[in-house]
Formats: sequence, structure tokens, C-alpha cells
Amino acid sequence: MKDHAATQGACPFRGTRMGGALGSEPQLDHWWPNRLKVELLHQDPPQSNPLGKDFDYAEAIESLDYEALKADIRSFLHTSVDWWPSDYDHYGPQMNRMTWHSAGTYRIADGRGGASEGMQRFAPINSWWDNGNTDKSRRLLLPIKLKYGSKVSWADLMMLAGTVALEDMGLPIQGFAFGREDAWEADRATYWGPEGWNGERVEDAPAGPREGKPNQMVTRTLRWEGDVKDDHYDLENPLAASHQALIYVDPEGPNGNGDPMDAARDIRETFSRMAMNDEETVALVAGGHAFGKSHGAVPAEEVGPAPEAAPMKAMGMGWQNKHGNGFAEHTMTNGIEGSWTPNPTRWDNDYLTNLFKFEWEQTTSPAGSIQWKPKDPDAPRTPDAHIPGQMNELMMMTSDLAFKVDPEYRKVCEKFLEDFDYFTEAFSKAWHKLIHRDLGPTSRWLGPDQGDWFIWQDPTPEVDHPLVSEAQIADLKDRVLGLGLPVRELIATAWAAASTYRDSDKRGGANGGRLRIDPQRGWEVNAPEQLGRVLSRLETLKAEFDGAGETKISMADLIVLAGCAGVEKAARGGGHDVTVPFVPGRTDASPEWTDEESFEWLKPVVDGFRNYRNDAVGYHVAAEHLFLDKAALLKLTAPEWTVLTGGLRVLDQNYDGSDWGVFTERKGTLSNDFFKVLVSMDYEWRPHGEDERTFDLVERASGQTKWKATRCDLVFGSNTELRQVAEFYAGADGEAALVRDFVNAWHKVMMLDRFDAKEARKAAVTYC
Repeated sequence: MKDHAATQGACPFRGTRMGGALGSEPQLDHWWPNRLKVELLHQDPPQSNPLGKDFDYAEAIESLDYEALKADIRSFLHTSVDWWPSDYDHYGPQMNRMTWHSAGTYRIADGRGGASEGMQRFAPINSWWDNGNTDKSRRLLLPIKLKYGSKVSWADLMMLAGTVALEDMGLPIQGFAFGREDAWEADRATYWGPEGWNGERVEDAPAGPREGKPNQMVTRTLRWEGDVKDDHYDLENPLAASHQALIYVDPEGPNGNGDPMDAARDIRETFSRMAMNDEETVALVAGGHAFGKSHGAVPAEEVGPAPEAAPMKAMGMGWQNKHGNGFAEHTMTNGIEGSWTPNPTRWDNDYLTNLFKFEWEQTTSPAGSIQWKPKDPDAPRTPDAHIPGQMNELMMMTSDLAFKVDPEYRKVCEKFLEDFDYFTEAFSKAWHKLIHRDLGPTSRWLGPDQGDWFIWQDPTPEVDHPLVSEAQIADLKDRVLGLGLPVRELIATAWAAASTYRDSDKRGGANGGRLRIDPQRGWEVNAPEQLGRVLSRLETLKAEFDGAGETKISMADLIVLAGCAGVEKAARGGGHDVTVPFVPGRTDASPEWTDEESFEWLKPVVDGFRNYRNDAVGYHVAAEHLFLDKAALLKLTAPEWTVLTGGLRVLDQNYDGSDWGVFTERKGTLSNDFFKVLVSMDYEWRPHGEDERTFDLVERASGQTKWKATRCDLVFGSNTELRQVAEFYAGADGEAALVRDFVNAWHKVMMLDRFDAKEARKAAVTYC
């Protein structure tokens, strides 16, 4: 099976004998590009973090002088340094772009990207051509970062700098929340597209770089199905950007074709994939382009390599410009030159006014890029960012004209033109969403100025009643088991609720009890008919319990508690008496507090834990790679991933009740039977077809098929790293270890979204 996610460009060196540096010789991915990268589950280890395991960022933020930090940022905005002068004597637009491009990598399909870990500091994002010169923005902020040290993360500072810049230029903001903790190494898990990190040529890429942009290959067809003008025009999942190395879309139109209507189609697709509707899209672009300028003063060939390829003398920065002084009026970033408004450091409605008041004709920048200028010679002009007294023509990009030609976008623009106050509020709210979208539930938010809540935050009510005691928990477990529901259904319901969590943007999980409501209640993977039966019984039990006194229990809590009771009974069936931890405090969200369209993106495409795969979604990746991705989003280690899968198989947790991978005669008993069969040489694995998606396990002695399996079952016996763990659990002492580790990993998954119970969650996650 073609594995786009695992296929990247080969190492350019063939070994140190050819002059390559030590470590530049071909690595594992060169020799076996389709291998399962289990090490991705162990990224950003504590050893890479100089803050140490006892550092508490929440405590650091409590000690931070927020107003002093904002004042320092505001003061910095009005300065200028010789090595990178500010445009218009104001660093605000530059900080705004840095913030935009950090937060704007977020994508709703898998929650990856975004600002939450400050990944703009690392490859590949730090070296995308669309992020040209954002390295200068972070270096300009360095004195402030050094002043406040660990009291503010880079991730938070990057978001705050752009927000303070907007406020300083006249936009009222919705507040600001801290809570983004820095990563300390590059992200190796996120799939940014089939072209490779830098958009370099690959086997099936169209030929040739874009003229004037040697770093941008024409690789559009690799991630798109159909043509931009076709009805069947779709972007590969889970990608959001229209091209490799871009944040959103090509400002010159798809593949630089200069067609505003084609650009509108790209904009709608990419912005919807980062969770923005039409109004939010227009607000963000029109609001962002009220400030600053674009830079395309010199040809691209005058600009040096990106940071990851720059020489040491570049001091960790890239894009060294050989033309003139290399900055100020000679700055080269995306190749388009000019400003959209006469007042690039003031919040106003001039961007939309100019866009609709004037007719625009196509021209080219000094760098050779497509852009547009007013046909009217009397159109207002804009001051040069650096040369006193010089006035320049206004500029629009092809992607700007998209808002004028697309009927739906045009309606939004006209609404904003008629009501500037409404536009101001819309941009302020959309900006707030942009920079906070991947921060997670408000229980993770820190700082004194968080603002109001919005539905995109997946809000849950506060607890307004006494929580159940240990004695009541034990009693409720007995009462759950007395409902007459099969153990497998109790476990399946809890797993369906909790396993929606994804650590990328901290969404999903059991808290909120949204398994009870659409769209999650109707997902095929959740076996809706079975789910409805279990929920009905649990709701009856909840009503009985709540009516007996002041102590209450939410459905969200009861669903998890019922699953814990089921696991305990399954372990007892194998002779293991265990108590599965349970921490109450979840609350139930209402349909009115749930963005149904947004939650639909949490629906699994592949959930190997339940042997589920939705072939209707366009992922061109082997099932086990998507299963690995699911494990990573659940923040699991390789042993946790392995033990949960083996345990859930013998607990009969396939979504459709099938026998794929259920290697046991004792369904519903927590045992190590799955691993004993998996590692045994008594069986031969015979695929059902050339794609090797499903298999028969045939007894060598009798020639009879004993079991059947999927790739998501057998990967734990075929992958060399996972097999070592599987063999451990298959050993004579493996079953006791399996029960112990399964309970711990189960508890971890149930607690992943419990940011409201920070200490209990931390203990659960750390212990595992």
C-alpha cells in the first residue's frame, strides 16, 4: 500500500566517504521509507526539556506581571534596530504576521499544527518559504523573552506579541489566555503533505519550480484531486494548506495562475479546514491586510537558503538577502511588493473600501510575482515603509480579489463595509479564535485576561453539586453490573467517549458527555443501536441515584465509571482482583453548547483499537500508520498502545462485534491470549489479497484456519519494536503484567481530558 505519510525525500549524502559530515550517511528512513515509525510515540522526551520535570508553568504564569509584559511589548513595537529596521517605524505588522503564521498552521481534521507548542521555531515550519523572515521577528522579541525567562513560553509570547500589536494599532481585543507550553524539539509526527517538507521534487511531481520562486515546486496535483475548476475538486486529508510550505493559499492564485475565482475556491477549502466559516475568513484576511505590507523588492535568486540550510555565520537565521542592504526597502519575503492601505499601522476599513471602490489590473512586482494595481490614477497612494517622502501605488493580491468576485464572500464584505463596528467585532473574535483554537478547554487557560467563552471552546458546565465518595463509587459499580448489560458494552461505551480525545488540540474525551448527543451518538464506529441501549439504562440509574440525596453524578462520569466496572469484572474473570481508578468531576454539556459541525471532525477515520476503518475518507496510508497516529493523539507510549490493543481485543471490542483479532476462547476475560497467539509460530499468516489488509491465521499442524486478523492486529507481531513488547506480555508472567498495565493505560485515557483535575490527571498520565 502506498504510504504517503512515510515517504519523504532521501538523504542527499551517500556516506561520510563522499565528504558528508558524521551522521549524514543514509538513515533508517532512507533504506526503509515505509517502515512504521514507532519512535514517534516518544517525541519531545523530558530529557530534552531544560526546565525539569518539576517545573509548573501555571505557577510561573501566576508570578508573571501581565501588564508589565504587555507594556514592554508595546514599547518595543515603536522601536527599530539597524540589523532589521521596522516598517513604518512600527513592528506591529511584522509581529502580527508572525503570530498569524504560527497559529494558522492549525487544521481541524486531526488538530495538528497551531500555536500551542511554538513549533514555528523548528523545522520544517521555520523554513517554509511562506514563513520567510519570521525568524527575524522571533529574534527581535528575544530581549523580552530573556527578560521574563521561563515565566512566559515562546509559544505564548509569539501569540501575545501579535495581539498586543493589534491592540496598539487600534483593534479592541477579546482578551488573551496563556497556557501554551513550549516543545523542545522538532515535530516529526505531523504529515504536511506528499511533497516532502520543503516542496522538493518527488517522483510523481510535475516538473519545474515556479519562475522566480526556486524554493516552491509546482506540486499541487500531489495533494489535490481534480482541477481547481472542476466540481470534484478536493484536498487530501488531513491537509489544510493548498500547497506545501504555505500556511494557507498561494497569494498569486493556484499555481500562480492569477485567477481570483480559483483563489476563492482555495481560500474556502483551506480556511474551512482550519475551522473558519466564510465570515471569519473574510474578517481575518481583511483585518490582517489592514496592516503592514508585503515584501517582494528583489528577485528570489538574490535570497539565501532557509534557516535549516543556512551557514553557521547566519546565526541561526535564514533567507540572507544579497541585494542592497538586504533589508528595509530591499526586503524579500513572498515576492509581492506593496501595501493594501494608505495607513498601514492603523485599524480602519480602507482595505475593503479600496478593494471595492477601484478596478484593479494585473501587474508584476520587482521580484516578478503577480499582483494588482488600481486602474484609477487618482487612487490614494501609500507611504513607503522606509524612504521618507516617497509614495507608492496601492497593491492587491490575487487572493484579495477573490473576495470581490466570489458571490458569498462579496456578501460578507458588503456587510463589513456597511457596518465598520460589526467588522471590528468580527475580526476581533475571529483573531481570538485563531490564536486560541488549539489551546484546548478553558480549564487549561491561564492568566488574568481570558475573556468570554465561545462555543468553539467546547465548553462544559461547572460542577454544582457534591461529588460521589469512594463508598458511593463502589456502590455504583455494583449497581451498574446489576443492570444486566454485557460487560463488553459497558467497556465499549466508556472507550467510545474517552478515546475521541486528541492531544494535538486537546479536544474530545469523555468530559461533557457529548457521546449522548449528536453527532457522536450516531457515528457508525460507536454502534449507535448498542450505544442507545446502554445510555438508556445508565440514564435510569442516574435518575435513581440523583433522586436519593444531594450527591449527584453526571452521565459523563457514569459512562466512565461503568466502563471501569466492566474492566474490573473482566479482570476478575481471569483471576485478577483489581480496582480500576475513577476520578469524578465530569459534567454534561448540552446540544446548545456543542458545535455539531466542528465535532464531526473528531469522528475516527481509522480506529485500530476497535478495528474500524472508514474507506470513504481519502487517506492513502496503510491502516497501521493511521493506527499509530491515533495512538499518538491519545498520548500513548508504545507499550501502552500495545497493551490496550491486546486487552481490548480479548474484551471483544471490535466496533461491529466481529472476530477480527479476537484471539481467545474466553471473550470478555482480560487475559494475555491475544499475545500468545500473535507471537506463536504454530500459525501461518495468509493474506486475503495482494493488499494484505486482512488475513487468516492457519494452524500449521492441521492446515485449518483458526483465527482471522487485520493489519491493525498483526502489526504488533510484525513490527520489530512492537513485537518485543508483545512477546513480553505473552510470557509466563505476562498476564499479570498485562492486567496491571492495561488498567493503568485505561485510566490514563479516561483522564486525558481532565484538565479540571490537574493533579489527578498528571498522576494518571505520569504513572503510565
